[in-house]
Amino acid sequence: MAAYFLRRFLLLIPTFLGLTVLVFAITRFVPGGPVEQMLARAQGGAGEGRGSAAVSRSSQSLDESQIEELRAFYGLDKPVLQSYGMWLGKTLQFDFGTSTRYQEPVRNLILDRLPVTLSYGAVTLCLLYCIAIPLGVFKAVRHGSFADAGSSVFLFVLQSVPSFVIGLLLLVVLSVKLDLFPMSGFASDNFAEMSFSEKFGDLLWHGLLPVISYVVGLLAFLTFLMKNALLENLSADFVRTAVAKGAPFGHSVRRHAFRNSLVSLTPYVGSSVGILVGGSFLVETIFTIDGLGLLGYDALIQRDYPTVMGILVVTATMVLAGNLFSDFLLAVVDPRVKFQ
Repeated sequence: MAAYFLRRFLLLIPTFLGLTVLVFAITRFVPGGPVEQMLARAQGGAGEGRGSAAVSRSSQSLDESQIEELRAFYGLDKPVLQSYGMWLGKTLQFDFGTSTRYQEPVRNLILDRLPVTLSYGAVTLCLLYCIAIPLGVFKAVRHGSFADAGSSVFLFVLQSVPSFVIGLLLLVVLSVKLDLFPMSGFASDNFAEMSFSEKFGDLLWHGLLPVISYVVGLLAFLTFLMKNALLENLSADFVRTAVAKGAPFGHSVRRHAFRNSLVSLTPYVGSSVGILVGGSFLVETIFTIDGLGLLGYDALIQRDYPTVMGILVVTATMVLAGNLFSDFLLAVVDPRVKFQ
C-alpha cells in the first residue's frame, strides 16, 4: 500500500505541472495583460476588455523602448517556457511575485485571505455531512414513502439551481427586502471591540447565508449517495441474516448497514474540496467576502496574472491533496480495499 501512495503522490507532480503550464501559457496570449491595463489606467480608461485599444492610445505618449521596459519588468519579454521556468523556480521558494494591481507580494495577499475561505469551507463540509448522512439514512429507511418522495423532489430542485443563484435569491429576499442579514462582509466593522459571545454571533450572522449557498450545491448528491449505499447494504445477506436471527431492524441498520455505507462517502471528500474552492469564487463575490475567491475573481477581471497564478497554485494543491487524502481515508475505513 505504501508503494501505491508513493506512486499516487509522484503522479501529482506532472498533474500540477501540466495544469500550471497550461494556465501560464493562456495568460501570455490573452489580450489585456498587466502592461495594457497599466497603460489604460494611465490614460484614464482602464475598462474591462479594452486592453488592445488602450495600448494603441497610450503608445502615443510612450515610445516603444519604454513599453519594452515595462514588458521586461513584468517578465513578458521572454519565451513562454523560459518565463514559466523562472516562475516555477520562484514558486518552489514560495515566491509568487508581486501583484500588478495591489503592488504587494502575492504571498501576503493569499495568506491574508486564505483563512476566511478555509473557515467557510471547513464549516460547510461539517454541516454538509451532518445533514446529508442523517437525511440519507431517513430516506433509505422510509424508501418509497411520501416523505421520501417529497424530500427527493425538494433535493432535485435544489440540485438544479446553481449555488450562486441560491445566494442571490437569499441576498435579495433576506438582506435587501427583509433586512434580516447583512448584505456583505465577513464580520462587522466593530468586530474587534466585541466580546467573545458577540463575535461568535456576528460571525454566524454574516456567515449563515454564504454557508447555505455552499451547502446547497452538494447536499442532494451526497444525500442520494448515502441513501443508495444504505439501501444496497440493507439488502445484503449479512443484514438479512442478522434480522432473521432476531436482531431488531434498527440495531441492524446502526451496527451493520450504516457503518458499511459510510465507506461510499469517503472517495468524495477530495471532490468536495474542489467544488467548494471553485464555488468560493462566485459565493464570495456575491456576498463581498474578502476571501481567496473574491481575490481570484478580481485578479481575473483586472488581468493580475501573478495573483491568478498564485491562487491557482494554492487551490490546485488543495484539490490534489484532497483527492490523495480520499484514497488514504478509503484504505483506512475499508480494510477490504487493497491498493496495488
